[in-house]
Amino acid sequence: MKVVERPSPNHGPRRDGIERPDLIVLHYTAMRGGPEPAIRRLCDPEAQVSCHYVIGEGGELCRLVPDDRRAWHAGAGRWGPWDDVNSRSLGIELSNDSASPFPAAQMDALDWLLHDLLARHGIAPERVIGHSDCAPGRKIDPGARFDWRRLALRGLAVGADARKAEPATFRDDARTFGYTSDVDDATLLAAFRLRFRPGATGPLDAVDAGMAADLAARFPAPSAAAIDAPACRP
Repeated sequence: MKVVERPSPNHGPRRDGIERPDLIVLHYTAMRGGPEPAIRRLCDPEAQVSCHYVIGEGGELCRLVPDDRRAWHAGAGRWGPWDDVNSRSLGIELSNDSASPFPAAQMDALDWLLHDLLARHGIAPERVIGHSDCAPGRKIDPGARFDWRRLALRGLAVGADARKAEPATFRDDARTFGYTSDVDDATLLAAFRLRFRPGATGPLDAVDAGMAADLAARFPAPSAAAIDAPACRP
């Protein structure tokens, strides 16, 4: 697939000795008019925001920031023990007005890009998350219309088995998977459902807890000690 270079000046070195990404964060642009308005903003030095890739509705793929650089897309996001998601991640923006479905050509391009990035950087599928996952209560992208199940079936993200568990375990299991514990129960549940149970309503139940337990058992976020181990460095 052709990747068009649209260099943004908004980037810097990855911090804390991190040399390559091990996390991917998916966003939507929440802008109308295709990818160009978003690309202009992401390349504007005064905006102080950027990402690594933008994918248009027609499958157009642009690279704004090199993979080895720290783009400015996740803000104060947190995932697992990391409070500097930008230094660990690649950011992908999908051109979308926040209410429309994601066209087939755009999802096909995302599939291609994720296959490439996961293979080149050795990133595990469970390390592909949404902006809403690392910023619960603050961000909701890529939103309820995004097809996470498609990515999971292709091995490009993960899904959760809808078994049942005691609701009391939900918060700890969600944190084990990677969600921050620095939000209230309602905010955490809303973020979790947006990703794994879109359309679900009502109070926390045994299905929410079972899905969180499944994710915690199969895909626990590594500890800070494991991240800092020399074997984890490229």
